[in-house]
Amino acid sequence: MKIRILNKEGRKIKESTTTLFKEPIRKDIILKVVETEKIKSPYSPKYLAGMERSASGNISHRRHAWKSDRGKGLSRIPRKILWRRGTQFSWEGAIIPSTKGGRRAHPPKISVKLKKINKKEYKKALFSSLTYVNSTEELKKKYSSITDFPKINLPIIIDHEILSLKTREFLKFLEKILQNLYNISIKKRTIRAGIGKLRGRKYKRNAGLLLIIGKNEEMKIKGIDIINANKLMVSDLASNGARLTIFSEEAIKDLEKIQ
Repeated sequence: MKIRILNKEGRKIKESTTTLFKEPIRKDIILKVVETEKIKSPYSPKYLAGMERSASGNISHRRHAWKSDRGKGLSRIPRKILWRRGTQFSWEGAIIPSTKGGRRAHPPKISVKLKKINKKEYKKALFSSLTYVNSTEELKKKYSSITDFPKINLPIIIDHEILSLKTREFLKFLEKILQNLYNISIKKRTIRAGIGKLRGRKYKRNAGLLLIIGKNEEMKIKGIDIINANKLMVSDLASNGARLTIFSEEAIKDLEKIQ
């Protein structure tokens, strides 16, 4: 397959051939591998949810002890103090599942049991996802909000010199080559509508652009995700549809060695 390498002005400076992006798209294998790469359960509650309070919630159950529950007609459950006046206290049940605002009894576990996958199958999923993210049809499905999808030659491969650009210059370069997709390529954080704001998910974030660089290359820019080719995972590329991706010339060479 012929690929074009772009300079900082967005023009083609040279062409080369690669054996990447030829693997047929296998969504079933991609989804299977993405599922195995999950570290946390999406349905698990926040760690220590229902237990984050300044009061300990512990009451002494000994007889003739100060701050005790004896003679008050109270059930022996953990409580927090609302107010106290001398030896008089006003308590409220806390922490345990049967109390208001307490923790859940048997919530889904945060940590997910890691699943094993065959090396050949993982390799197939990785190179299939490379073809997946460079399919115009799949990108249109992912970014369906864009009505006028620009005509872009995929894959987008950039020269090594672009990695030394400053943030402002690099963003101008992106705006030139991505056109209508530029606004989607930059990470943005918006406030969620609805009651989810009160449930630990106040903000929504878009995935943004993924820039894959060589294992010996370095670059730091806010607003996009940058990853080295040797650390690339299937979930980086295709965790929720085909992600907008740019490669450096060195990254292509490193990925060919893995192949």
